[in-house]
Amino acid sequence: MSDDFRPCWQNCFLPDEKDEELAAVDAMEDSLAPLDEDTARIRQLITRFESCYHEADKEAELIVKAIGSGRPPTESHQRPPKRKQELQNARAILLAWCEDTLSEVRNRDVGGISADELVSFIGERTALKIWQVQRVIDKVGQALDPSRKYHNMALNVGDYGEPGAEPAGEHYKDHSDFLMQTIETVIHDTIDGRKAQISLAMAIDRLQPCNWNFVNNVVVILRAIGGDLHQDRFFACCERNALLTPLGERLNIIANTLGAFWQGKETDQNIDDNILTALGEKTPVKCWLAASLDKTIRLQLDPVNVKQMTEFVERLLK
Repeated sequence: MSDDFRPCWQNCFLPDEKDEELAAVDAMEDSLAPLDEDTARIRQLITRFESCYHEADKEAELIVKAIGSGRPPTESHQRPPKRKQELQNARAILLAWCEDTLSEVRNRDVGGISADELVSFIGERTALKIWQVQRVIDKVGQALDPSRKYHNMALNVGDYGEPGAEPAGEHYKDHSDFLMQTIETVIHDTIDGRKAQISLAMAIDRLQPCNWNFVNNVVVILRAIGGDLHQDRFFACCERNALLTPLGERLNIIANTLGAFWQGKETDQNIDDNILTALGEKTPVKCWLAASLDKTIRLQLDPVNVKQMTEFVERLLK
């Protein structure tokens, strides 16, 4: 991220230069300094907000309520029960496939896809396939237990484009043949409807457990491991196919409403009266926080910015 941008914008797909709106929001922050603890914590929630999250609409509404009340919510730090169950089932099914004990988990499913159907995408067991499935297990295992470190195979950057903690692939030097075959396996899918490619290694590295497309992403990966490299499905992550989230329309309505609130202008865009009610009376702090969330959502869903981020990540792999 450029030095022109403050760290609080690190979760956004940013333009090359700070625009007038970003400068205005930053100026609003400066006029409020120093921030009290509750206000700072609410701003931290906005910095962690991701429109690709499978419950991004609920997360945005939770932040709106915090802005309106002036009090940050109590955070559980637990995944939503349905997603947690999907992760647990995916790990159990794939582990059973590797160990040839599938009969023990046949009653489980991942997002409505039965254990038998899920492993059918992989095909016959081979040493390479087992190694590749184990990498998927590692990725899902980290989501269930953050103390279990996942080691990237292809992408040497962190979640926000910062340098990776270790060189990509370094952890797998004892299995360099499997690693190279995984990197060289190319999935042909689409990005926003356009023909695209992503390596199998990159797809596993970017398998995000909180993504709205998680179940479909798992299927894409398993089919690729099984040899199906030309699929009618697409792989999505925070910088790839981000605009296809089914929550986009709802998030835009929330952003429209936040904009109408902090700018105090009439608008012909769709807004949500319940969001306005939750925000309550205008104050300088509320206006800054509302502007911050509004701008964050719009930056994350801006087609130009998303395209630039996608191209940036693709360049890293060349």
